Formats: sequence, C-alpha cells, structure tokens
Amino acid sequence: MTQERSRFAWCITGSGHYLEEAIALAARLPALDLFLSDAAEEVLPLYKLRLDELKPRFGPGFRLLRDKTASAVPVGMLYDDVYHTVVIAPATSNTVAKCAFGISDTLPTNMFAQAGKLGIPSIVFACDTEPTVVTKSPHEWVTLRPRRVEFENVERLRAIEYCSVVRSPEELQAALDARMAELSLR
Repeated sequence: MTQERSRFAWCITGSGHYLEEAIALAARLPALDLFLSDAAEEVLPLYKLRLDELKPRFGPGFRLLRDKTASAVPVGMLYDDVYHTVVIAPATSNTVAKCAFGISDTLPTNMFAQAGKLGIPSIVFACDTEPTVVTKSPHEWVTLRPRRVEFENVERLRAIEYCSVVRSPEELQAALDARMAELSLR
C-alpha cells in the first residue's frame, strides 16, 4: 500500500521548451510518477526521449501513466491520497489556457483541476512567459514571440488557488526545493 500522499505526480504536455531540463529535474525527485498527455507522447521521440528509456532514469517504484482513457482514470489516484504535489513541466500555452479557464480534457489538465479541488498544490512551468522566447525545436533553435493572450492566461493561472507558476528551470528547481522542504523530504 502506498503511504498517504507520498509521491510527486509529474505531468508532461506537448512542449519541447526545456523538456530535457524538466525531465532531469523530475528524475532527481523521490517517489515520482510521470503522467503523459497524448501530445507528450508525440513530442518525446522528437527530442530523442523514448518511453522505454525513462524507467531507468527514475528508479524503483516509478510509474508511467498515459492518457489512454476518455475519463482520465489515473486521476483517481489523487482521490486515493497517493500524491502530495502535481507538477506540469513543461506546460504548453494550450495547457496553460485550459488550466486557467478550468478546461480539463487531457490527463495533465485533469490532474491539475482535481488536485486543486482536493487542495493539493500544483507547480506549473509555463513556457510562454517572456516577450521573446528562444527555445530548442527538434532540429534547431527558434525564436518565439508569445502573444498578449498567452501572457493573460499565465496571469489567470497565477490567480488560481493551490497553483504556483514558474518561468524557468531555475524557478522550477527553487519551487521543488521549497516544496520538498515544506514536506520535510530530501
């Protein structure tokens, strides 16, 4: 039996922005399960990250949960008190918008919504937070200029209860460190 609220639930969406860095941070955490959206499953191989290679990076007890059910069945583990924290990293502008407006139609957005309803803290690494974003695509570096709507959605997300929004791998690491200290984890 899993100890009450003893695990991190780490959700990956379809973003490649700092994807490798986010996975490296996730791999350092104790007791973590990885939740993939359908878009994440499409994007991971583009960045040469294969599902069968993830398990060894995360160690014993690691579970990989995929968005393969219409009702997001894995979300039920939140009701079973398995997770103390939900992380969405990296989060596409699509995921940020859905979370900001209460739309939960993917595994990550369902995890976010239900975690909030249960009072479980979430950390969201939003990708489109700066006027100019330089990011690694599968083949080259590209420069993106997020629109006003993306910034507005990030601000909406910041206002949601039990949600912390971070803008960089460094901020994500700091938020994870703070959460682990709060939980007395190493």
